[in-house]
Amino acid sequence: MEEASAKLIKFYPNPATSDITFEYQYGYDKSYTLQLYNFLGKKVYELTTTSPKISLSLTNFFRGIYVYQLRDKRGKIVESGKFQVVK
Repeated sequence: MEEASAKLIKFYPNPATSDITFEYQYGYDKSYTLQLYNFLGKKVYELTTTSPKISLSLTNFFRGIYVYQLRDKRGKIVESGKFQVVK
C-alpha cells in the first residue's frame, strides 16, 4: 500500500471568514495555477501562483464549501482539497 504523499500546499484558517491563505510547503512552481470552485462546480477564482504564499480576500465569496485545484502548466491537477467559508 502506498503512503499518502505530503501536501504541496497548506491553507488556513479553515473554516475561513474574511480571507484564506494558501502556502506552499515545498515544490513551489510559479507556472502552477490555483483554481477555486464553488460547490456547484463553477470556477469562481483563478490565479497563477506568483509567490509561495497567497492571501485571498473572501469578500465576494458566499458561505459554503469550496474546492481548490492546483494545476501544472499542462492543466493536470497536481493537488486538490476543500475549504469552508463561513460568514
